[in-house]
Amino acid sequence: MKRALFLQRSPLRQPPPSFTSQTPQGATRTPAAALSTQKPEALLAILWGGFICGVLDITAALVVYGSFGMQPVRLLQGIAGGLLGPRTFDGGLSTALLGLACHFFIAFSAAAVYVAVGRSVPALLEHAFLSGPLYGIAVYFFMNRVVVQLSAATKYPFSVKMMLIGVVIHIFCVGTPIALAARCFLLRG
Repeated sequence: MKRALFLQRSPLRQPPPSFTSQTPQGATRTPAAALSTQKPEALLAILWGGFICGVLDITAALVVYGSFGMQPVRLLQGIAGGLLGPRTFDGGLSTALLGLACHFFIAFSAAAVYVAVGRSVPALLEHAFLSGPLYGIAVYFFMNRVVVQLSAATKYPFSVKMMLIGVVIHIFCVGTPIALAARCFLLRG
């Protein structure tokens, strides 16, 4: 019995201070608790932020790359290429649909990361018009300098023009909608 009480009170059983935050009532909250389904506002922020981000980002990509002559199916297959490599272009509509699914998985993941961090750092929610664009820029460089480089996707030479287009798209179509959805649902909850 004494051992059980010791384990319950042991500081070793507590999450490190850097992974917790205090709620207004003084309770400790971990990132996992921040995304708890008992708090539907976090889930709604992720769902709406990810959905809006996904729709805006893929629409912008289709418009921009379409203006360069790329067909929508080929663009979506290119996204699936992160998993499949060059053989993605032999898969027809099925690999295009896989690319669309991957795109939305990434959008919902980006929203989930922002919501989790925003629950622990309220300034991100309070200053969404600043933190959102900065988050969009961070997502762009993380995707292009880490994810794409580690994936099986075809690597293209660096282009300042395409980088600037990508950063602008990520500011307005990724970071800002995710931040505003998080602010909308989490500040009211």
